[in-house]
Amino acid sequence: MKSFYIGTWQVKHIEKTKHPLMVSYRWLKNRKKEIKQKAPLALDSGGFTELEKNGEWTITAQKYTTDVRRLRDEIGLQFDFVAPQDWMCEPHMIEKTGLSVKKHQELTVKNYIELKQLAPDLPIIPVLQGFQMDEYKYCFELYLQNGIDLRNEPLVGLGSVCRRQNTDEIADIIKTFSTGKYNLKIHAFGIKKGGLLKSKENITSADSMAWSFRARKDELHSERSHCVKLPDCASSCRNCLNFALSWAERIGASV
Repeated sequence: MKSFYIGTWQVKHIEKTKHPLMVSYRWLKNRKKEIKQKAPLALDSGGFTELEKNGEWTITAQKYTTDVRRLRDEIGLQFDFVAPQDWMCEPHMIEKTGLSVKKHQELTVKNYIELKQLAPDLPIIPVLQGFQMDEYKYCFELYLQNGIDLRNEPLVGLGSVCRRQNTDEIADIIKTFSTGKYNLKIHAFGIKKGGLLKSKENITSADSMAWSFRARKDELHSERSHCVKLPDCASSCRNCLNFALSWAERIGASV
């Protein structure tokens, strides 16, 4: 793994560390003040929350690309890559939208094509969506049918893994698509610790917010032995960059 992006919603983290960070379009889209970026950044589209709340995308591709350009040109943020407005394929999300997995995949590919037509200047990456192995393979073929060979892309997101508990299944999917006939350069969105540890050698990059959930749990049970309060620590470990960096180092994901 070449890059691990720590998920954060704290602007001050962007200005304090050089460690790669994953930030969300949802909390940056209305930002007015310039941010003095120090960290390499990747931009998540907030798709899970969007579909969870609305059962569909309420933000058009035109607005999304316009907002991302504004973040670049007016707020001063440069992104290593930008996630598309993809459609997650977990059973819970399929139930939420009332659509099929294949329809989610079709909408994901269609959106990527539209975004690239609207904003060829933005580093928007395609995302391979599905839930079972055969569904991911179908999505790969769907991109091919639309003239997009994911094997030629500098980075391909792997979606619908962040809330999955079966790390062996995730590791198998990642290995299949990062080697052999597929040989994709994979970014694993929101992968859990177990999946990361099993798949690290087959992933180009990954991101996770798990450090904050761990911090909340530790605070709830007063398990603070890991914490050395530094002068610039946040009042709560769940917002603390030092905790996040320490967590990434402990699981071998520091860069």
